[in-house]
Amino acid sequence: MAVNTKRVFYVKYLAHQSYLDTIATRPDIRLDRLENDSAPAAVEPVLAAAHAYQIGSSRYEIAPHFHATPDLLTRIPNLLIVSTNGAGYDTVDVKTCTDAGVLVLNQAGGNREAVAEHAIGMMLTLSKRISESDRAIRRGDVIDRNSFVGDDVHGRTIGIVGLGHVGRRVAELARALFAMRVLAYDPYLSADEITERGAEKVELHDLLRQADYVSLNCPLTEETHGMIGAREFALMQPHAYFITTCRGHIHNEDALLEALRGKRIAGAGLDVWSKEPPPHEHPLLQFDNVLASPHTAGITHQARVNMGRIAAEQLIEALDGKPVSRVVNPEVWPLYAQRFESTLGFAPRAK
Repeated sequence: MAVNTKRVFYVKYLAHQSYLDTIATRPDIRLDRLENDSAPAAVEPVLAAAHAYQIGSSRYEIAPHFHATPDLLTRIPNLLIVSTNGAGYDTVDVKTCTDAGVLVLNQAGGNREAVAEHAIGMMLTLSKRISESDRAIRRGDVIDRNSFVGDDVHGRTIGIVGLGHVGRRVAELARALFAMRVLAYDPYLSADEITERGAEKVELHDLLRQADYVSLNCPLTEETHGMIGAREFALMQPHAYFITTCRGHIHNEDALLEALRGKRIAGAGLDVWSKEPPPHEHPLLQFDNVLASPHTAGITHQARVNMGRIAAEQLIEALDGKPVSRVVNPEVWPLYAQRFESTLGFAPRAK
């Protein structure tokens, strides 16, 4: 195959320089960069030639007109692959890609350590009431240390919603560091699989009733959208904490607000929001027992390097027709394989 015949583009962001360094080892791959506000005259030739799109995984990173939706896909006739920068795929209409024969890849597991450590860090900070006492000291409040009595984590119960790459690592850390009992709700895993990952399989309502800490670690899908609302918060124990490092819109922010106002739960650790970053006046930010971060759980220096590298390596393997492991829509394979061979002149291997 001639040099520069495989065309890849991205908009504004990549996970790390490691992506560029890895792609640069392949002279047969051309990488084009677009901006959110690139002029149509610059955009259309890139789209017309593209075989792959390295897309930002957060819906706030790139403009809506560059999300992988039906509108965009009609302008990229040779598109074979959409590869996200991270584990999430909020910017990708997976069904549309599947119907069009476009393989969707993500980087699940690439930042598992970063996100799991963030979740554990939030659990400890909330349980020890570190953020509450920090705020009080900074405000100059009269401090009575007995007003900030916290709880030990050791031997308590954590409930994990979604036992994939991150959830599994949260379970490992909770058991190894604090001898915690680990409950897990994941309808896509059997009881045996969940046991092998170090947890007890339970239904969501049982997890919420029993857990001292509830950690959300599942993707945003049609099934999980709005999964945690008023009914679910009402099931939690008054001393329990809610922690989420996955995606906004899985939990209902208004319902969480009411649960906190009514002191029906002890507090929350929120790394993800319905609008990111959350506005300064967001009512949840007015609570001292809400620990907030702006969707930064997965972007440590080490995670960024890893995500960039594995994204580039996987895309290269896919463009070479080799099997890849992080496939979001495996059902696309027959149509994708047909289009791949028609476009690049050789058949890809599924295994």
